[in-house]
Amino acid sequence: MFDQNGLSLDQAPPISVVFGLFLMGAIFGVISGISILYFGHDIFDISSTGAIITVHLLALGFAMSFMLGALFQMLPVVAGVVLESPIPKSNLVKVALALGVVSLIIGFVTNVGLLFLFATIFLGSSLLYVAYTMGSRLLKLSNHSASSRGMIYAIFSLSLLVLLALYMTTAYAQMHSGIYFATIKQMHYSFALFGWVALLIMSISFQTVEMFYVTPAYPKLLGRYAPATVFALLVAASLSLLVNNKLESYIMILVYLLFAIYGTITLIRLSQRKRPLADATVWFWRIGMVSLIISMILLIVHAFISNDTLLEGAIVLFVSFVTSVIFSMFYKIVPFLTWFHLNAQGYFTAPMMHEVIHPTIAKRHMWLHIVMVVSFAFAILIPQMVYLAAVLMMASFLWTTYHIIHAQKLYKYTQENSEKFEMNIG
Repeated sequence: MFDQNGLSLDQAPPISVVFGLFLMGAIFGVISGISILYFGHDIFDISSTGAIITVHLLALGFAMSFMLGALFQMLPVVAGVVLESPIPKSNLVKVALALGVVSLIIGFVTNVGLLFLFATIFLGSSLLYVAYTMGSRLLKLSNHSASSRGMIYAIFSLSLLVLLALYMTTAYAQMHSGIYFATIKQMHYSFALFGWVALLIMSISFQTVEMFYVTPAYPKLLGRYAPATVFALLVAASLSLLVNNKLESYIMILVYLLFAIYGTITLIRLSQRKRPLADATVWFWRIGMVSLIISMILLIVHAFISNDTLLEGAIVLFVSFVTSVIFSMFYKIVPFLTWFHLNAQGYFTAPMMHEVIHPTIAKRHMWLHIVMVVSFAFAILIPQMVYLAAVLMMASFLWTTYHIIHAQKLYKYTQENSEKFEMNIG
């Protein structure tokens, strides 16, 4: 569950910390859809400017914002780690991250070196600060759960991917020759996709899947050794790039297999949950895990048969994995936080979770999301479909944006118009 003593208001960060980062992520998600609408089918050419811009809007703008917001909330829950002064910390990160992403994207469009220098400063300072702040507190824990242990390796990966990214942005800024650019770029993508995003999702799921859906626990071997193994394999794969590219491919196959096994076990655990009714959040998890498994299979095949369509399909499904899980967590976290904070403050009319976002709303979004993913998959072979997929992506993130704002307004309305319960002890 939350922890042994439950989650108190003193432990939880203010609701504005999480909602602010979620809102920023949703807005960047909308901008990602606009980017796809503009660049069209070029986004499937991984070396094109359109693909690079869209990937960074999704990875840095959308996913990073949501994952940092979730970390601010989940650290007290899964590890008992309380971050002091969370509002100024989150505001600093939020502003610097936004400025860094905007500088980076405009830099890619204009190729102006000064913008890449700004991106280096803003992104480097904000993300390394987050990694140090959260990582140092996790390392001080005397007793680790599978989730907290996995988070440490995810944050190590975040630190490495940022340092690798700084090598590339400073090369774009013409501060050095960038002689190892192609190798560093491959390392960066590996740690970003598998060491940070996928490993953080895996680590959080070790506790939240069981907690939210009352499932059997993950196998102890998986929880204890998978995160460290993934991190070690990524380090080995990166080092092997300096010696033998083929060796790197074989090592990465082991990473793909580990994540495919994790996805399969998660699907099995979800089928064993004690609550028989499957709401939209369960299906978001299922969509995410099926997408992850197929994506990993395509990457394994691609390691032996170099084929652009296989790689493009793997990327689309990996994005489906990440967005599906984030949306599932979103529909759990936002209603819960709204209720929890108002209830903890003693308001009589604190809205119940289903009154913040009704389950039917989440289910409609789930269907929209499925159609979006299918549209992107078909767009690989039918270029015109990419425009429908882009519009559906914009609609999906606008949907998310609206419900964050709605929850914020409901929270403020309750504070301003409801009476508090006060206990008088004579």
